[in-house]
Amino acid sequence: MNVTIGPYTFDNNDYDNEPDEVGGDVLYLHKGDPSTAVDWDATPEGHALRFGPGDELIGITIIHPRYWLARDGQITITLPGLPEPLHVDAATLAPAIKQIA
Repeated sequence: MNVTIGPYTFDNNDYDNEPDEVGGDVLYLHKGDPSTAVDWDATPEGHALRFGPGDELIGITIIHPRYWLARDGQITITLPGLPEPLHVDAATLAPAIKQIA
């Protein structure tokens, strides 16, 4: 299943809906094999970004996506190189998170 966020399409996705010690769920979005990541960073919103060789964005990890979607109706993601933050709604993430569609 593909999930497209802005100019990025992620074809390798995993959703962990089991609550952790703080009660959250986690959505892992990857482009290709996640093991190819060579660097990482965080967005101002707290999402984890993974980069491949050549500084190409190959992955985003969103912590507590159901919480953010329930609270704000969208998830904001600030990505390097883009002039404005992206706003992702439940319909966009539905292929990866069937429980929130």
